[in-house]
Amino acid sequence: MRVAHVTATFPPYYGGTGNVCYHNARVLAERGHDVHVYTAAWPGVPDDPPGVTVHRLKPLLRLGNAPLLPQLLRLRGFDLVHLHYPFYTGAEMVALSGLPYVVTYHQDVRIPGLLGRMTSIHDSTVGDRLLRRATRLCPTSLDYFQQSRFACLLERGDGQVVELPNGVDDGRFQPGPIDVAERARRQLPRDGFVVVFVGGMDRAHFFKGVPLLLRALTSLPDVSALMVGDGDLRSDFVELAAELGIADQVRFTGRVPDRHLPAIYRAGDVTILPSWTAGEAFGLVLIEAMACGRPVIASDLPGVRTVVSDGEDGLLVPPGDETALAAAIRSMAALPPERRLAMGMAGRSKVEARYSWERIGDRLEALYLDVLHERMAVHAA
Repeated sequence: MRVAHVTATFPPYYGGTGNVCYHNARVLAERGHDVHVYTAAWPGVPDDPPGVTVHRLKPLLRLGNAPLLPQLLRLRGFDLVHLHYPFYTGAEMVALSGLPYVVTYHQDVRIPGLLGRMTSIHDSTVGDRLLRRATRLCPTSLDYFQQSRFACLLERGDGQVVELPNGVDDGRFQPGPIDVAERARRQLPRDGFVVVFVGGMDRAHFFKGVPLLLRALTSLPDVSALMVGDGDLRSDFVELAAELGIADQVRFTGRVPDRHLPAIYRAGDVTILPSWTAGEAFGLVLIEAMACGRPVIASDLPGVRTVVSDGEDGLLVPPGDETALAAAIRSMAALPPERRLAMGMAGRSKVEARYSWERIGDRLEALYLDVLHERMAVHAA
């Protein structure tokens, strides 16, 4: 098959959508398919999946993470296009190309103010039509999609809405003991309890809940936090930690190369996802941490709650509740180490069964073949 993936963001811009696209493309290329990625050019050193042709296009203009790429109108010669949505303006270009397309629906866009109202209007009009035209619509979880702005599309009842979760490289993200060398590198206590946060710290990721986690730490003086991520809000978060009097407990690393993430997760006792809005639909960091044998604490949000089995491989807390988040961290810290290990290994088993990129690749390849066989049958008729 000759397949084009279209995404607004892609490494070297590191975010959930681009990372998912990266690995979707990678596993397909490894299976011998001719895979191309079309995305906007970003500053930084390109990081291309082996065997994948990446086209980094110069945007005509850019609004946040939504680049205008009229070059997408020239998409030709592909069996199908895989669109990673939301991608405002990019989705329109894909639809106008005339090629069949499938869509991974990553999340609603929920932002405050005028821009938020504009995206809401777009979703209920143009966005609705674009998603209805897709040959397959693939939310990362049906649980999330049932609560999303496009839940009405489930009424189609034609089998075109297919769950396609995110995945993880379970060969690279491996369990192991506490990484004391990584703790020393990050100036964390060797034997203390350490929580890990990995996520964007820019305005596009305001929903990640960093201030919530920092406020929760004010009642946990014996807990340290390793905060991984970067963006235009990072300096604000550093200032907030100082204002709250917890600067000595928190280490902000900035962005770290993807290859260092397994050591980051293994340096912690638990990984936290404190997101508080429907902008969070899955939580890729959760399955990365689980693959490394670490329990997790996450907000009880649609989609996210499908990843975490409360009390078995992690804990779920009410979104936006810093008191409940602090209580969950305290509860996890009080567990015997062997109990946390058992929770972490339960998460590892879940990843191997459901979230390995190889398993996701099987589902993705089968989905593409179904679409192409349907089109062949239509043309034959």
